[in-house]
Amino acid sequence: MSSSASSFPVGSTVTSLRQIADALAAGAVSAEELARDYLTRIEQAGALNAYVHVDADLTLAQAREADARRARGEAGPLTGVPIAHKDVFVTRGWRSTAGSRMLANYESPFDATVVERLAAAGMVTLGKTNMDEFAMGSSNENSHFGPVRNPWDASRVPGGSSGGSAAAVAAGLAPAATGTDTGGSIRQPASFSGITGIKPTYGRVSRFGMIAFASSLDQAGPMARSAEDCALLLNAMAGFDERDSTSLTPAQGGVDEDFTRLLGQPRGGASANQPLAGLRIGLPREYFGAGLSADVEAAVRAALREYEKLGATLVEVSLPKTELSIPVYYVIAPAEASSNLSRFDGARYGHRAAEYRDLLDMYKKSRAEGFGWEVKRRILVGTYVLSHGYYDAYYLQAQKIRRLIADDFQRAFGECDVIMGPVAPTVAWKLGEKSADPVQMYLADVFTLSTSLAGLPGMSVPCGFGEGGMPVGLQMIGNYFGEAQLLQTAHAFQQATDWHLRQPSQG
Repeated sequence: MSSSASSFPVGSTVTSLRQIADALAAGAVSAEELARDYLTRIEQAGALNAYVHVDADLTLAQAREADARRARGEAGPLTGVPIAHKDVFVTRGWRSTAGSRMLANYESPFDATVVERLAAAGMVTLGKTNMDEFAMGSSNENSHFGPVRNPWDASRVPGGSSGGSAAAVAAGLAPAATGTDTGGSIRQPASFSGITGIKPTYGRVSRFGMIAFASSLDQAGPMARSAEDCALLLNAMAGFDERDSTSLTPAQGGVDEDFTRLLGQPRGGASANQPLAGLRIGLPREYFGAGLSADVEAAVRAALREYEKLGATLVEVSLPKTELSIPVYYVIAPAEASSNLSRFDGARYGHRAAEYRDLLDMYKKSRAEGFGWEVKRRILVGTYVLSHGYYDAYYLQAQKIRRLIADDFQRAFGECDVIMGPVAPTVAWKLGEKSADPVQMYLADVFTLSTSLAGLPGMSVPCGFGEGGMPVGLQMIGNYFGEAQLLQTAHAFQQATDWHLRQPSQG
């Protein structure tokens, strides 16, 4: 086939990873043709600012190798399928910046485990996606490389911190992307951008080579069109990694698992017409109170009625510590960030001030110049709560409440199988709307933070539209190691609806 163009629909027509893989296997398109088509779309959609680094030569070299593997009969289910990587994962060849001036020109000598495993599966890297600096933000406005724009409305944010990945998938600039979720940064941008994303159980996916924000919270996960796509990606990403001290060992549950195994399968005793019969969906009363906008609630309630048609039963549950998740998170996460970011001092790698008097002055000026305002704010908060005299009052107390938050979930799971509710209180807001008030920005994470604090798996599934025609995501939370059930539950909904197939006109 010609390497200049293909007849296979790219981007503007929704194609699943399985459809792409089938087309590659049938010879309808080559990996190189596919990569070229996506690279063209990325160039044409530069105004979205979804990518921070694209290198066509590197991408096409990977694509040719994928085609060679297929010719040798060595192809797997993802060989030749393109993917974009959030710029928090270090990558050989591409710059690895974490959206910061501090690392603006940094190139890693090795790949993150997530990148390494997806490459081993034969996936082709399209480039690195934009993000909030060091993954600190809910809107992707904190990037040194400028804000990402939402493909559904370029005057609005795509969500953060994985906003570049979300925008790329939503706009058809990649069929899938990697993201990270510290307090909601896969689920919230997936909701705001109308795609599907899943945060696995903490420790399921290796953090090795992921530039750290808050080590006890950071978790990598896939972002794509559908639950099926996410399951295929998670198959390649998950598993024990001896290089990550927080990676779950096989004895702890960090085993290789087929996350697609339940897709399309009715629950035990269920029928084809009601594949989710017997599923108990818990609705936390704290997720449906004051502060939830009417348009988001309407879309979520409509999705829940669809689940009832599929055979599920709705059960009211309580997560009473939900409102405490914001102060707890904004003590623990900045404290860990203060420690993790201390390595960026201008001495070994990263930005170094051009002029300084002595070593201490170099540290001060390099960090002052290299970090943005939101990162500085969180470093200061984190350093404060860890300082002598405040550790017990703030950090230790926050860790105790974190345990109570996790206990709330376990009590709720005694009454239900899956917890559902909104991802965020509103749809995506306008660029700059919350920038002057960080507390208002933090409050937007109220429904996602507790899941991360408890280390539970959670995902966002498109379920409708709200104010301004903007997407709304349905949040689904499972118990530990419940990813396969979450994906089964999401897949059944997506088989009955088409919200995940909707695309922005810009796409």
